Order: sequence, then structure tokens, then C-alpha cells
Amino acid sequence: MIEIKHEPPTVSNYRNLRKIAGLSEKSQAAAEKGLANACFNVTIYDNQLLIGMGRVIGDGGTAFQIIDIAVDPNYQGMGYGKTIMNHVMAYISSVAESGTYVSLIADYPADKLYAQYGFITTEPYSGGMYRKY
Repeated sequence: MIEIKHEPPTVSNYRNLRKIAGLSEKSQAAAEKGLANACFNVTIYDNQLLIGMGRVIGDGGTAFQIIDIAVDPNYQGMGYGKTIMNHVMAYISSVAESGTYVSLIADYPADKLYAQYGFITTEPYSGGMYRKY
């Protein structure tokens, strides 16, 4: 049975799904600190198995960032990425103010999914940057 929840995953489920979905790994300590601080979470379970997730972080008004969009490879191509983004965008639409900036870092080819929701590249006017610890 597929179930969609608006709650954070457990730390172990979060770390496992990131790993199997090909995202960078996060430490136990980082996940413990960060998961409770999201503005919004969406998780998809097949029975008790976490098969998809997405999170929104930010200040609640001026800026939001969409992060941790991940679907278990065994469930990819079944529309779960769109389901996650539909929930994420519904949340953002419900709280965004005029001038709110929503950003994300798109791994390829996921940029095609995000384009369906109106996201455009910042190039050539700006480029994403990061620093990893």
C-alpha cells in the first residue's frame, strides 16, 4: 500500500534513501540536526519502506530551497518524482509571498522534471556555488 505523509523520514531511512538514489551521503550527526528543521517534508512509503522523499528548507518568507528529492531506483519512472514535486509546490504556493525566491540544485537529468514546474536555469546571469564539509 502506497502512503504519502507530510513528516520527516527517520534518520536511518533518510540516509539509506539518499545513498540508494545516488545522492551524496550525509552523516548521522548532520541528519539528526537537519531533519527536524525543514519547513516542509513529503515522504512516500510502500508499506513501511521509504521509497521517495522531498524537503523544503528556508526562512519561511523570502527564500525557500527544495532539497532531498529522491526516489528509490526500484520505483523510478512511476510518477513518484512528480508526486513529490506536486506536494512540495502546493506547500510553497500556500506560503509564498510576493518576491519569494525558490531555488534548487538540479542533478541531470532531473532538471527536466523541475522545468515542468517553472524552474529555469540561472545561467548565464548567475551560477550555483557550494562548499562541502
